[in-house]
Amino acid sequence: MKKRIKVIVPVPPDAAGVSNRAAQLPRQMVMPDMEVVFAAVTWGAALGDSYYDTLLMDMSVFEAGLKAEEEGFAAVCIDTVGDSGLYALRSRLTIPVIGPGQAAFHTACCLGHKFSIITMWDEWFPLYTKTLKEYGLESRCASLRSIRTRPDLADLLAGKEKVVFRKLEQESLRAINEDGADVIVLGSTTMHQSHGYLRERLPVPVINPGQVAYKLCEMFLQLGLTHSKKAFPAPQKPNDSTILSRGR
Repeated sequence: MKKRIKVIVPVPPDAAGVSNRAAQLPRQMVMPDMEVVFAAVTWGAALGDSYYDTLLMDMSVFEAGLKAEEEGFAAVCIDTVGDSGLYALRSRLTIPVIGPGQAAFHTACCLGHKFSIITMWDEWFPLYTKTLKEYGLESRCASLRSIRTRPDLADLLAGKEKVVFRKLEQESLRAINEDGADVIVLGSTTMHQSHGYLRERLPVPVINPGQVAYKLCEMFLQLGLTHSKKAFPAPQKPNDSTILSRGR
C-alpha cells in the first residue's frame, strides 16, 4: 500500500492554481510507494503580505492538517516557505510534518556557509525573519532580496518568465557578489518554475524549497523518523471539534 503525503496549500486557489503548485513535484520525483495529495485550505489568507495574513495562514493550515493522521496520511508537507502552522501541527500529530522553510534553510547550511533568500517582494520578508530567528539561523543568512514584483498565487510565474526569471537571476547575482551568499534559496514554493533557469545560470547551488521538503519527508518515512514529542508535546485537552466547526 502506498504511503499518502498531504501537501497543504496555504491559500484557497481554484483547481488550476492547485495544479500549478502540484507541478513542482513531477511524477518521476515521487517514489513508487508514495502518493502525493495537494489540498488547498478552504479559507484564509490572500497573499501572505502582512501579519494579518500570516495569522490566517497559520490557522487555516493548522485546520487543514488537523485530521491528516486520522485520514490515513503518513505525513504532511506545508506548501509555503513561511512554514505556516508547522509547530502547532507537530504538537497535534505524531506523523512527520515538514515545512519548506526549515528544510530549505538547513539544507543550504549543509551546502555552503551563507545563503540568501531571493523572493518576489519585500512584503514577504517578515515571514523569513520570523523563521530564521526561530530556527537560530540568522547568522547563516547573508541577505534577503526581492525583485519587488507582486506575486500571482494562482498562475504563479507562467507567462512572466522572460521578465521575472531575469530579475531573479540579477538579484541572485547581487546576493552572491555583494552579500557573500554561496547558496541561493527560492523564497516561495510558488517560484518553483524559475528553479531550472536559475540552476543553469548561477555559480552556486539553488534550492527549490518545495522539492527539498518533499524529499526530506520521503526520507523520514523510509527511515521511520518523525518529530520528537518531547520537543512538540501533545495538548492535554485538545479542542479539535471547535476548530473544525469554525464558521459552520
